[in-house]
Amino acid sequence: MSERHSDRDRRRAREFDGFVAGAGGRLLHVATLLTAEPPDANPAAQRLLTASLARTYADWDRLRGEDPYDRTRQDLARRFARTAWRHHRTAGGVLDRLTPLERLVLVLRVYDAVAEEQVAAQLGIPADRVRAACTRAVAVMRGGPTAPRARLGTTA
Repeated sequence: MSERHSDRDRRRAREFDGFVAGAGGRLLHVATLLTAEPPDANPAAQRLLTASLARTYADWDRLRGEDPYDRTRQDLARRFARTAWRHHRTAGGVLDRLTPLERLVLVLRVYDAVAEEQVAAQLGIPADRVRAACTRAVAVMRGGPTAPRARLGTTA
């Protein structure tokens, strides 16, 4: 019986290693954008991704056809949203001018092409708030005038 478990564990580890080899770079980039750290100095992004990958690995056998990239990205977004207050300081990254909510929405909507309704459902906010945060984020990134900032978890 233990031999059967060890074979399954080895197969699971190989599958997960393949997933990380294929998607790890993109997921690290997502985490780096969320934390607004520079790509060459991103310890918070690495910690965020490591925790999300650990969760995905723990759930690996229960995915049952679910895309592990989507699952990991969702966990990454949830973890970031719960700890967004830690990532509000300027870190020198590309998106550091944005609030944590704007960063999260922009990365999910634009970089990962997640539908507005999915982002709204995942964050537990109305779709029009997602749309407004995305619009503000794009305006800020284009160098336009900035509107009053909404904090994560408050209503607009």
